[in-house]
Parts: sequence; structure tokens; C-alpha cells
Amino acid sequence: MSKLTHLDDTGAARMVDVSAKDATAREAVAEAIIVLSAQAFDAANSGTAKKGDVLATARIAGIMAAKKTSELIPLCHPLPISKAEIHFVPLETQPGYRITATVKTVSQTGVEMEALTAASVAALTIYDMLKAVDKGAHIEGVRLISKTGGKSGSYHAPRESTQDAPKPTPAPRRSAPSASPLKLNPKRASPAALMSEVSAPRPTTTLDREAFRSFMVDHRLRATDWAKKADVPVSQLYAFLTGRARGLPADLAERLASAAGVRVDDMFGRKK
Repeated sequence: MSKLTHLDDTGAARMVDVSAKDATAREAVAEAIIVLSAQAFDAANSGTAKKGDVLATARIAGIMAAKKTSELIPLCHPLPISKAEIHFVPLETQPGYRITATVKTVSQTGVEMEALTAASVAALTIYDMLKAVDKGAHIEGVRLISKTGGKSGSYHAPRESTQDAPKPTPAPRRSAPSASPLKLNPKRASPAALMSEVSAPRPTTTLDREAFRSFMVDHRLRATDWAKKADVPVSQLYAFLTGRARGLPADLAERLASAAGVRVDDMFGRKK
């Protein structure tokens, strides 16, 4: 096992002496993932969060954190940072963001900790800005993506990222009860067209969607966990929540209601 440079010969912690090293150009990129509820994600994207512009505030917080890393991590060197940049990219299969922090310096030691701290604090700031809407938001996958410069050379993390879970495999189609065969009129529609009509989601109203979102918040239901428990593709749940789908198919709504221990009408705030 390699010797840890932050420990001396007696095992005591120390700041590494870099005075003999040459100052060279160094860069580090780190990422953090924050997963949000659909409601919190909408608030961040639309700028309607009560505390203000979520992403602008998180960007400033991340840059400030990079500059103050040595005040937060005891054995880090104070560095002359020449660049600190924060980017936010929406996740593909769930509400949330992949936060990327890029930090540069010309110094005798690297800026890996500055990049990691910047990404982490940016994620924490998003949580702080949105916790009134979603206290269950969670941060994951904080890691170094790459670094260049210095004696140890370059490093690049494996391409596979934790930013999005693999797209869920659609639930197997359940067999419908046997019924008398349909008499098709070939002049009216083909079997494929009829299947499309049968499987199309029931139209819904904006009020239904808002009631559904409120139900999730009131019952503290996270879309990914709920969909998994109900054996429902989470992509279909998000499509409905974000308005990309006009409604939920009846069989999926039944499964979601069963997993939550309620009636379908309860999820949409409908009175019998």
C-alpha cells in the first residue's frame, strides 16, 4: 500500500510540503448528482422557487466554495484559483441535475478537492433553495471526473456515470381476461389502430395532474421508489407529471394506487 502523504512517520496528520515543487498548470473536473421531486424540479426550472433563482444561487455558491476549500478541509493548501466554473445539466430519466465543477490553477499542487467541494456545495445549495418543496431530495454520485497536471499525471474516471439509473425495463404486459372475439370492420380500422385506441391513456385535466402531484407530496412518495414498488416504468410516470403524456393508462394507475394503499380516485382528488 502506498504511503499516505498527509501522515508523517509517526502517523500524525500534516500539511504536505510542496515548496520544492514547480508551479504548473493544473485542472480538475468533479460532478455531483441531485435528484428532486417533479414539483421541486419544475420550481427550479421555472424560477418560481420562493427563495429565488435556484441555479444562479447554486452556481455562485459552488464558485465561492472552490475559493474557500482550504478553510473547510483542514490539510488542503490555499491555492490561487484561476478558474472556477459550474454547469447544470438536467438528468435524462428522472427530475434533477448533474452538476459539473471545473477548477484551474497554476500552482504546486492540484485542485481536485476544490472541484469536489464546489460540486458538493452547489448541490447542497440547490437542496437549501428547494427544501420547502422537497425535503426528500437527495445528493449522490459525488466524484472526480478528471484531473490534469502534476507529477501523478492525468486521470479520467470510467465513462459510466451515476447521474441516471439505467432506463427501466417496461413491465411485462399482463394478459387480459378472455372475452368474445371482436368483429372488425376492415373498412373502419386495422387491428393496430384499434390496439392504439385501447392502450391510449385516458385524457386528463391540469387539475388532475396538480392533484396527483399534491398527493405525492402529501404522502411523501418519490417517483422512482413508487414506480418500482408498483412495477410501473418510471419514464411513464414522469411523462405524466411533466405534461408530456396526457394521462396515465388505467392499468398503471391501478398499480400505483395499489402500491400506495389507496383508490385511483384518491390519487386524483376525485370524490365518489
